[in-house]
Amino acid sequence: MTTSPSTIIGRLDAYREDMKSAGLQASIVPRTDPHLSEYISSHWHCVRYLTGFTGSAGTLVVTLDGAYLWVDSRYFLQGEQQTRDTGITLMKEGLPGTPTIAGFLTSTLKAGDTVGIDGLLMSVQEARSLQGALSARDIKLDVNYTPMDRVWADRPLLPQDPVFIHDEKYAGESAASKLATLRDDIAKAGADAFFSSALDEIAWVLNLRSTDVPCNPVATSFLYVGPSEAVLFIDPAKMTAEANDYLAKAGVSTRPYGEALDYLKGIDSSVKVLLSGSKASWGVMTALDGHYVIGESPLQLPKAIKNAVQQEGIRQAHVRDGAAMVKSIIEIKHIMDNGGELTEIGVAEILERNRRKDGLFFDLSFESICGFGPNGAIVHYSATPESDTRLELNNLLLIDSGANYLDATTDITRTIALGTPSADMRHDFTLVMKGHIAIATAIFPAGTRGHQLDAMARMPLWKEGKSYLHGTGHGVGHFLNVHEGPQSIRLNDTMAPMMPGMLTSNEPGVYLEGRYGIRCENLVLTVPAMTTEFGDFLGFETVTMCPFDRVLFDTEIMSEAEIEWVNLYHRRVYDNVAPLLDENERAWLAEACAPLK
Repeated sequence: MTTSPSTIIGRLDAYREDMKSAGLQASIVPRTDPHLSEYISSHWHCVRYLTGFTGSAGTLVVTLDGAYLWVDSRYFLQGEQQTRDTGITLMKEGLPGTPTIAGFLTSTLKAGDTVGIDGLLMSVQEARSLQGALSARDIKLDVNYTPMDRVWADRPLLPQDPVFIHDEKYAGESAASKLATLRDDIAKAGADAFFSSALDEIAWVLNLRSTDVPCNPVATSFLYVGPSEAVLFIDPAKMTAEANDYLAKAGVSTRPYGEALDYLKGIDSSVKVLLSGSKASWGVMTALDGHYVIGESPLQLPKAIKNAVQQEGIRQAHVRDGAAMVKSIIEIKHIMDNGGELTEIGVAEILERNRRKDGLFFDLSFESICGFGPNGAIVHYSATPESDTRLELNNLLLIDSGANYLDATTDITRTIALGTPSADMRHDFTLVMKGHIAIATAIFPAGTRGHQLDAMARMPLWKEGKSYLHGTGHGVGHFLNVHEGPQSIRLNDTMAPMMPGMLTSNEPGVYLEGRYGIRCENLVLTVPAMTTEFGDFLGFETVTMCPFDRVLFDTEIMSEAEIEWVNLYHRRVYDNVAPLLDENERAWLAEACAPLK
């Protein structure tokens, strides 16, 4: 339900009163949790409570006379809509004239003022940078400001969902084996131990899963790994006999979740504990009182490079997911072509119903994005009962959806023409697909980073003065979070090379406000391509198995090679997916995969 502007104004007023009591002139509220997660449990939806904004990324700054919400390009339109009439100023990141949070605070506050934040909700890197900027202007940073239990009377409790073990026949490696490798990597980093706050890393290394966070099969926990001991900090109520037994065999003991910081404070000062500068919080770092090493998480890369068992699961899951997508598209088109009524929420229900029929289905991998017409131009639009729009003919439907299966995580976007698309729609769609194909067919030397590939996807749009502001590709977990690092394909460089076994999205798009949005997304595995006298070269294997809408292609602006790629891809889709369909569905798929001319 949408929260009324008057309710939001009242909540912000109560928050300011708490700030005044604490002697603060400003406060920062990050949209995250003590694990610095992108997707969070209801207990940590503080930004949503204070602003009404439901996007997956945003940071709120509250001053004694204002409120400011920083969002990235995915949420410019949504942010404006959801904060209208609340007095909140939307700060659009990346646009000229939009200051950083540190820049805003140093230009707004005066020497001697104090900014408050919960130190568990900001990474070491971010907190150091902010503290440096503020102290240069003699502005103080209070990292122990935790007001939400006081101002949020009916705040949800932390989740207590039980955990379970992710079977090694899907994971491909035991927790004991992963921990042994981890200890070697800790030593290579010049440390004695490692502390992880990242829920997906903990889930991966221990083969442990739960349902604490919607669409992310993770368990709320911390993990300490020393030379001979390993301790999982987790609510005892969540543990099962099977999980206790599995962890014990891997040499992992458990302690209550709330004891993590006290445990760190009790570690001997001679023990150097490795922390990730981007994944460990300021609160965790300060608990170690100086005996830590800041570096990269040694779990990030092994998690991103899928082993052979995982890669095979990824291929199989995407065939089954493709069949669910095909069945859904057939149903959507049938309703529309026969004059039926269907809304965006109805589309999401069709997608979920068809995916749930899979025996290995666990949950959606994110809340389905089904945007019709103008709503498709809102990059991460999510239909609500208030915004739910009825589909009509002669416009576009953008569907971005996915699932977590026991053997893989999927993420796919298809832009579908309802009725007859306009020439502009076909032209823009084809420009996006030209960029998509450029990434799909790229061959590049080992060591190449996604930043170096990104322009290939944008060039067809750039040539016509068009673009998109989101990244072209993000890493994808294995029966885990749909967004993971370290690799990405985007304009800003994350400095992480593409490596064999990484699973990444390929999703260029274009968005015309008030008209329609287009995005075309497949997932790709990085694979070896060739070895020459110049070294090893890599490429991408497309694993997503679902046709693109043929009526949207304008072959007049496509090269023969681009047309051939689409035809070969559609042939693969038909060969893999058709055996999972009935006779009528196979006939539809055969037509949907017919060669472009």
